[in-house]
Amino acid sequence: MIRVQKVALVFSKDWLELRRNWQVLFPLLVIPRVFSILLPLMVIGSTVSVPANASSYGLQTLLKTLPIHVKDEIADMTARQAIIYIVSVFLFAPIFLVIPIMASTIIASDSFAGEKERRTVEALLATPLSDGEMLLGKMLVSLAPAVTVTVAAFLVYSAVIDHFTLQLFGGGLLFPNDTWLMLIFMLAPALAFADIALTVLISARAKGVREAQQISALLLLPLIGIVVGQVSGAMLLDPWLVILMATALMAIDVVLFLASIKTFGRAHMLAQLT
Repeated sequence: MIRVQKVALVFSKDWLELRRNWQVLFPLLVIPRVFSILLPLMVIGSTVSVPANASSYGLQTLLKTLPIHVKDEIADMTARQAIIYIVSVFLFAPIFLVIPIMASTIIASDSFAGEKERRTVEALLATPLSDGEMLLGKMLVSLAPAVTVTVAAFLVYSAVIDHFTLQLFGGGLLFPNDTWLMLIFMLAPALAFADIALTVLISARAKGVREAQQISALLLLPLIGIVVGQVSGAMLLDPWLVILMATALMAIDVVLFLASIKTFGRAHMLAQLT
């Protein structure tokens, strides 16, 4: 049985260390700004000189990959409106999921591998904490900032898009919408936890933080598949698909957590240190 107070102790210890670790905090502060401010400004700025005629800008090529209901939504839009709408609302949706994965991987890879480098892991492994309590505490300390950074980036992204497109779309707001709300508050946390569960296990067996991060980078491959599917039109994220994916991931999260407890290998880690 997992004791909540013991999980809280692990969480508190790692949280204090995280707040002092600028090697971890710096990318968490910089990269979300790129996604939430720089990218939308580049899209909006690059469309200033777009002609009103969609065909003259080659927009018809992009329209061929979109589902019928999306084509209906942009049927009465100018070329500039359509490009901003398609890119900011649809194409950037799966790309935005890089933020929770990136944040969770950076923190989780430092969980055990970082303690090995700081030579504090022996004391942690010697505590009377169960494997489940230790793992859950470390997973939550990675999940909390990953979700916080993702939500903050989404709020900034929405504000930037709405601020610069309010007049262009006649006072209508593009954000928030149902798909993005489900994406940020359901799919992103579920995806982050799955990433964390795998990364913590990798970190427990890796010799250092860099090795753990390099191996964990492979976990981005499924996300690349979602991005390709969205861009190609083979799979378009809508509220129901996002809910379905999030529900499936939550079930996978439970399985991964239970599997991680069984395969944690505290004895193996202690043997590596001797």
